[in-house]
This record gives sequence, C-alpha cells and structure tokens, in this order.
Amino acid sequence: MAFHQWLEEGFKPSMVFAALFLLLLLKFILKENSRKRKLNLPPSPSKLPVIGNLHQLGKMPHISLCRLAEKFGPICYLQLGEVPTVVVSSAKMAKEVMKTHDLALASRPQIFSAKHLFYDCTDVVFSPYGAYWRHIRKICMLELLSAKRVQSFSFVREEEVARLVRRVEECYPNTTNLTKTLGLYANDVLCRVALGRDFSGAGEYDQYGFQKMLEEYQALLGGFSIGDFFPSMEFLHSLTGMKSRLQKTFRRFDQLFDKVIKEHLNTDRETEKQDLVDVLLDIQKSESAEMPLTMDNVKAIILDMFAAGTDTTFITLDWGMTELIMNPRVLGKAQAEVRRILGDRRAVLESDLPQLHYMKAVVKEIFRLHPPAPVLVPRESMEEVTIDGYNISTKTRFFVNAWAIGRDPESWENPEAFEPERFMGSTIDFKGQDFELVPFGSGRRSCPAIAFGAATVELALAQLLHSFDWELPPGIEAKDLDMNEAFGITMHRTADLIVVAKPHFPQENSPPS
Repeated sequence: MAFHQWLEEGFKPSMVFAALFLLLLLKFILKENSRKRKLNLPPSPSKLPVIGNLHQLGKMPHISLCRLAEKFGPICYLQLGEVPTVVVSSAKMAKEVMKTHDLALASRPQIFSAKHLFYDCTDVVFSPYGAYWRHIRKICMLELLSAKRVQSFSFVREEEVARLVRRVEECYPNTTNLTKTLGLYANDVLCRVALGRDFSGAGEYDQYGFQKMLEEYQALLGGFSIGDFFPSMEFLHSLTGMKSRLQKTFRRFDQLFDKVIKEHLNTDRETEKQDLVDVLLDIQKSESAEMPLTMDNVKAIILDMFAAGTDTTFITLDWGMTELIMNPRVLGKAQAEVRRILGDRRAVLESDLPQLHYMKAVVKEIFRLHPPAPVLVPRESMEEVTIDGYNISTKTRFFVNAWAIGRDPESWENPEAFEPERFMGSTIDFKGQDFELVPFGSGRRSCPAIAFGAATVELALAQLLHSFDWELPPGIEAKDLDMNEAFGITMHRTADLIVVAKPHFPQENSPPS
C-alpha cells in the first residue's frame, strides 16, 4: 500500500498522530543535518519530511530505482523512512559492494517479514552475518548443495522432466497452461529432493495450495513494506494487515514442515535415498556438531530450499519460454541445436547439456533480462565504508538492482533486445564472478544453490525445445502477450502463458500420423 493511501484509508488524523508526526519530523531534520555534516553521501533525489524518498519507489521498485539511477548515477543515496539506503545499478558499483567491500557489507537487515517467516531469521538467506550464519552456510555448501549432492539427484530431474513432457503432450491439440505446468515441475523437483515427497502425484499440491503459498511468500518478502522502513514503529505492520498475513502464512508452512519432519523421524520409514531433510536431521542429531541446530533452525533452512528453489526455477522457465515464443528466430535456432545433438533420441540427459552452447546462451539472456530476484536481498553495512569516493555509515541498507544492471547500456549493446548471441564466445557467466550478470548475487551472500538451479532449468528447457513445436493459440500474436510483472522478492509474470505445443515425435500411445 502506498504511504499516502495508508494515511487516507488506514489511519485517521488525531492529536496523537499530529504529535507523533511532529516528533518524527524533528528527529528526521536533526538526523539529516547531522548526517550531511559528517558524511560525503552519494547523489540523492530531494526528500519529503518523515517518509524521505519512499514515495519514489512506486509499485515496481526495480524500475523506479533504475530511473533514479539514470538521473543520479549508478550509486544513489535514498532515505527510506528511518532507513538510510544506498542503491547500486551498475556492474562497477556491484563489484564494490559484493567483492571489494564484501565482508563489511555481508550482513542482512532485520526485515520484519523475514523474522516472522524464517524462525527469527535463522535461515541462510536472512540470517545476520556471524558465527551461526557461517555455520549453516558451510552446511549448505558442503552437505546440502555440493556438486556431488546436486549430481546425485540427476535422476529426479530427469524423471520430473519426463513427467513435464507427458503433461504437455496430454493437452494437445488443445492449448496448455504452460505457466501452471512449469510450476508443478519446479515444485515436484524440489519436493522430492528436499522433502522426499511427490506432492503433485499424491494430490497434495492442491491440498496444501503450494503455488498460492509461494506467491504469498514472495509478496510478503518483497522487502518494500512500509513498516520495514520505520523499525521504531512496529505497530504499522498491524495497521497494514502485514502481521496477520505473515502469521497465517507462517502457520501453513510450519504445519507442513512439522508433518514432513515427523515422517522423516519415523524409524519404519522406507527410503531409497537420503533427501535434504534427512541430511539436516542427521546433522542436528550429531553430537559432534560445532553448533547444534534446533528443530526451528532445521525448518528455517528447509523453507529456504523449498521456497527459493521452486520459485526461481519456475520464474526463469516461465519468462524463458515466453521470450522464446515471442522471438521465433531464437526459438528455431535453439531447437535446431538441441535436435542436432540428440538426433532421434527422445530424452535429454544432463550429460548432453555441456554441448548445448546456444541454449546455455539463451539461459544467460533470460537471467539478464529477467533475474528471478530483480532487486537482490538487501545487505547491511557493519562498518563505515568508502565507495566511489562517498562515505557510507554503518547500518546502511544496500540494494543491488540486478534488473537495472542487466539492462545497463554501459555493459550491454541493445540491452532491451532478447539476443542470446551476445553470450556466444563470451566468458560472462551468472555464477558470481562477472558483475554485469548477477541474478544469484556474488560474494559471501551469493545463492548457494546456483548449480542446482541451473541444472533444473537447463534440463527442462532443452527437453521442451526438443519435444515440441511451439505456437501461440489461433488469433493471438506475440504483441498481445501480457508482459506485466508482479513485484516481490521474486518477479512473476502476472498472466499465465497459454500455448499450443505440438509434439515433435509421434506420441508413444498413438499411431504415427
């Protein structure tokens, strides 16, 4: 809700409010004057009393912040309510934040929604920098998401891609809601790997309302809630309804995880392979653990895997197929490459992926134009730093606008066009070493699941290209597609992608045409 709407609809003027407003105004003026005297801050747009620059965020902060960068430069200072904030929007400035000053800026602000959803921020993503975070990050890197562990689940990805193909095939010659089908695929892979359960096959996908839970999660964690910019006024979360929404969503996830953990602790449970919950419970029970995990810690880490892993995969594939269908030249070129490598073989294997150079360029181009998290999860400075000659104090919040960096004309020629060719022969990758392309962040706070996410996306995309010829429904053209975004911690398309998918191979249960 915009601040002016909140004032008009959610709270009526009163003498108490007037007094509170004057106190805040006085505090704001004194704080601003003190800050200006002490620090050489980055360029900044003009501010309003109390709310500062909050009114300039708009409904799509990644776009609003990009426009501010065009006017004020790649490093910009904003006063968002009570929170001093620096926004960086270029590869050079992102490198300063995530490499040069990585340690000083390695902490996280205590966002109200994250505290409520992630068991007081005891997960990997939102935990503040310190011994506990280093411990669970190490568990993720060495135990949960190591290259060996990711490879060990290749059979799950291949089985779920085969199921994805069957679901799409069953719709032909009618249209298919590809968005919903891709959501099922992303959920199924993650549920089997992390929780050891096949939710959609057992009908539990609809029972738990996974997609609605995930959509509510990403909206609540968008990081741009009014209350998050006024930490001293926590009552705002109740006035805006944010607190009750958080409590309801938390209870739904918590009940699900309680059920999953109870099943995993059952000694009679039969399983062929350890899933990630098994691994975490083994670590938790280990007496040699340097910092024992509580059951709430385990659930916080599971929520990271579950929510982040499903959403980013689903969003990348949904945007990717949308862009390919809108760009027939690219679609045809990517299909030709996959079909040349596989020949008459129907199933794409993960061992095929290293040979699909153009398709990998397509994936990079999807990440460039449509990073799953358009504004990376905010960092917070633990000490004063100097960036580009500007002095930035401790407890300043840092936003890295990955969406703007991917469209920066200083880094990219013709940045608004979908052109995978720009990556052919280029060494630029999305793994955190090249700051022109940072969909997963970089440095200490980069996403530890890059390898898992990339494999899940690439295998599905290659198989969809190989198995089907894609068209829009009769009477629909590319220009008719709704490309609007729903901003949150991740960035969905608001409209589902409805397509006609003609099987490239004769369907096995029907005679060849």
